[in-house]
Amino acid sequence: MERLRIPTGDLVLDALATGPADGPVVLLLHGFPQTSWSWRGVWPALAEAGYRVVVPDLRGYSPDARPEPVEAYRMVHLVDDVVAVLDHLDVARADVVGHDWGAGIAWQVAGRHPDRVRSLTAVSVPHPVAFVEALRTDPDQRARSRYMKDWLQPDAEQALLAGSLSEVFGGVPEVDAEHYLEVLRQPGVMGKALAYYRAQSLADLDGFGTITAPTLHVWSDGDHALGPAAARATGSHVDGPYRFELLEGVSHWIPEQAADRLVALLLEHLGGVQGEAGTVLYDT
Repeated sequence: MERLRIPTGDLVLDALATGPADGPVVLLLHGFPQTSWSWRGVWPALAEAGYRVVVPDLRGYSPDARPEPVEAYRMVHLVDDVVAVLDHLDVARADVVGHDWGAGIAWQVAGRHPDRVRSLTAVSVPHPVAFVEALRTDPDQRARSRYMKDWLQPDAEQALLAGSLSEVFGGVPEVDAEHYLEVLRQPGVMGKALAYYRAQSLADLDGFGTITAPTLHVWSDGDHALGPAAARATGSHVDGPYRFELLEGVSHWIPEQAADRLVALLLEHLGGVQGEAGTVLYDT
């Protein structure tokens, strides 16, 4: 693995990179409250298949990218960070893969910068409009999302670090949970991670464009936070080629719990986009 330092404005993201330098770039975006470590069961197979895999620790998680204001974690800044990564790598277009908050960011990058996204893979998190609609109309999703209000409270950091994170991490292998906790226990990091929730707004959908990139959405039926309504509705919000895959018996933590199954889907999806000569094979 190579270690990269990627500037984004006045901040610097730490990132890992592996695979051939001239391979098609696959960008893996982690979620809450994870780090780049969450993809360690995924990146070896992608690199072996010939992809250049880049895995950043996102804003709030990288030590030199932890601004204080909650507003610094608005979606517009998270999207700009991804574009800055692509610019730094001198990559015109990449295959963007995200889980949890990383998936939310990936959807936004694909909607706002379609020229930079060769393909999109959203793991767990549905299309943002489908999610908002589910929150408005589906009692099951409203119940699943109740934790978000708790995480807006001033004492949420202390409560999570004092023990309730163990409930959040249900289904995560212990070695992975301990790694994340080591990062989250660093001064201020838990608050920065929660700032993603505290900064979100319906205004994040203003100017959100059409998803035209070939899109794979992977959802698991053991997900405690994201229910079937939005997952099933996501396809109606994607204008490009679309594939939905359900992983049965898997929790929200797909990259850690079902890496092999996710890798198989990714390789099939990316192969369909790339083809042997890098041409798009999906019907449009």
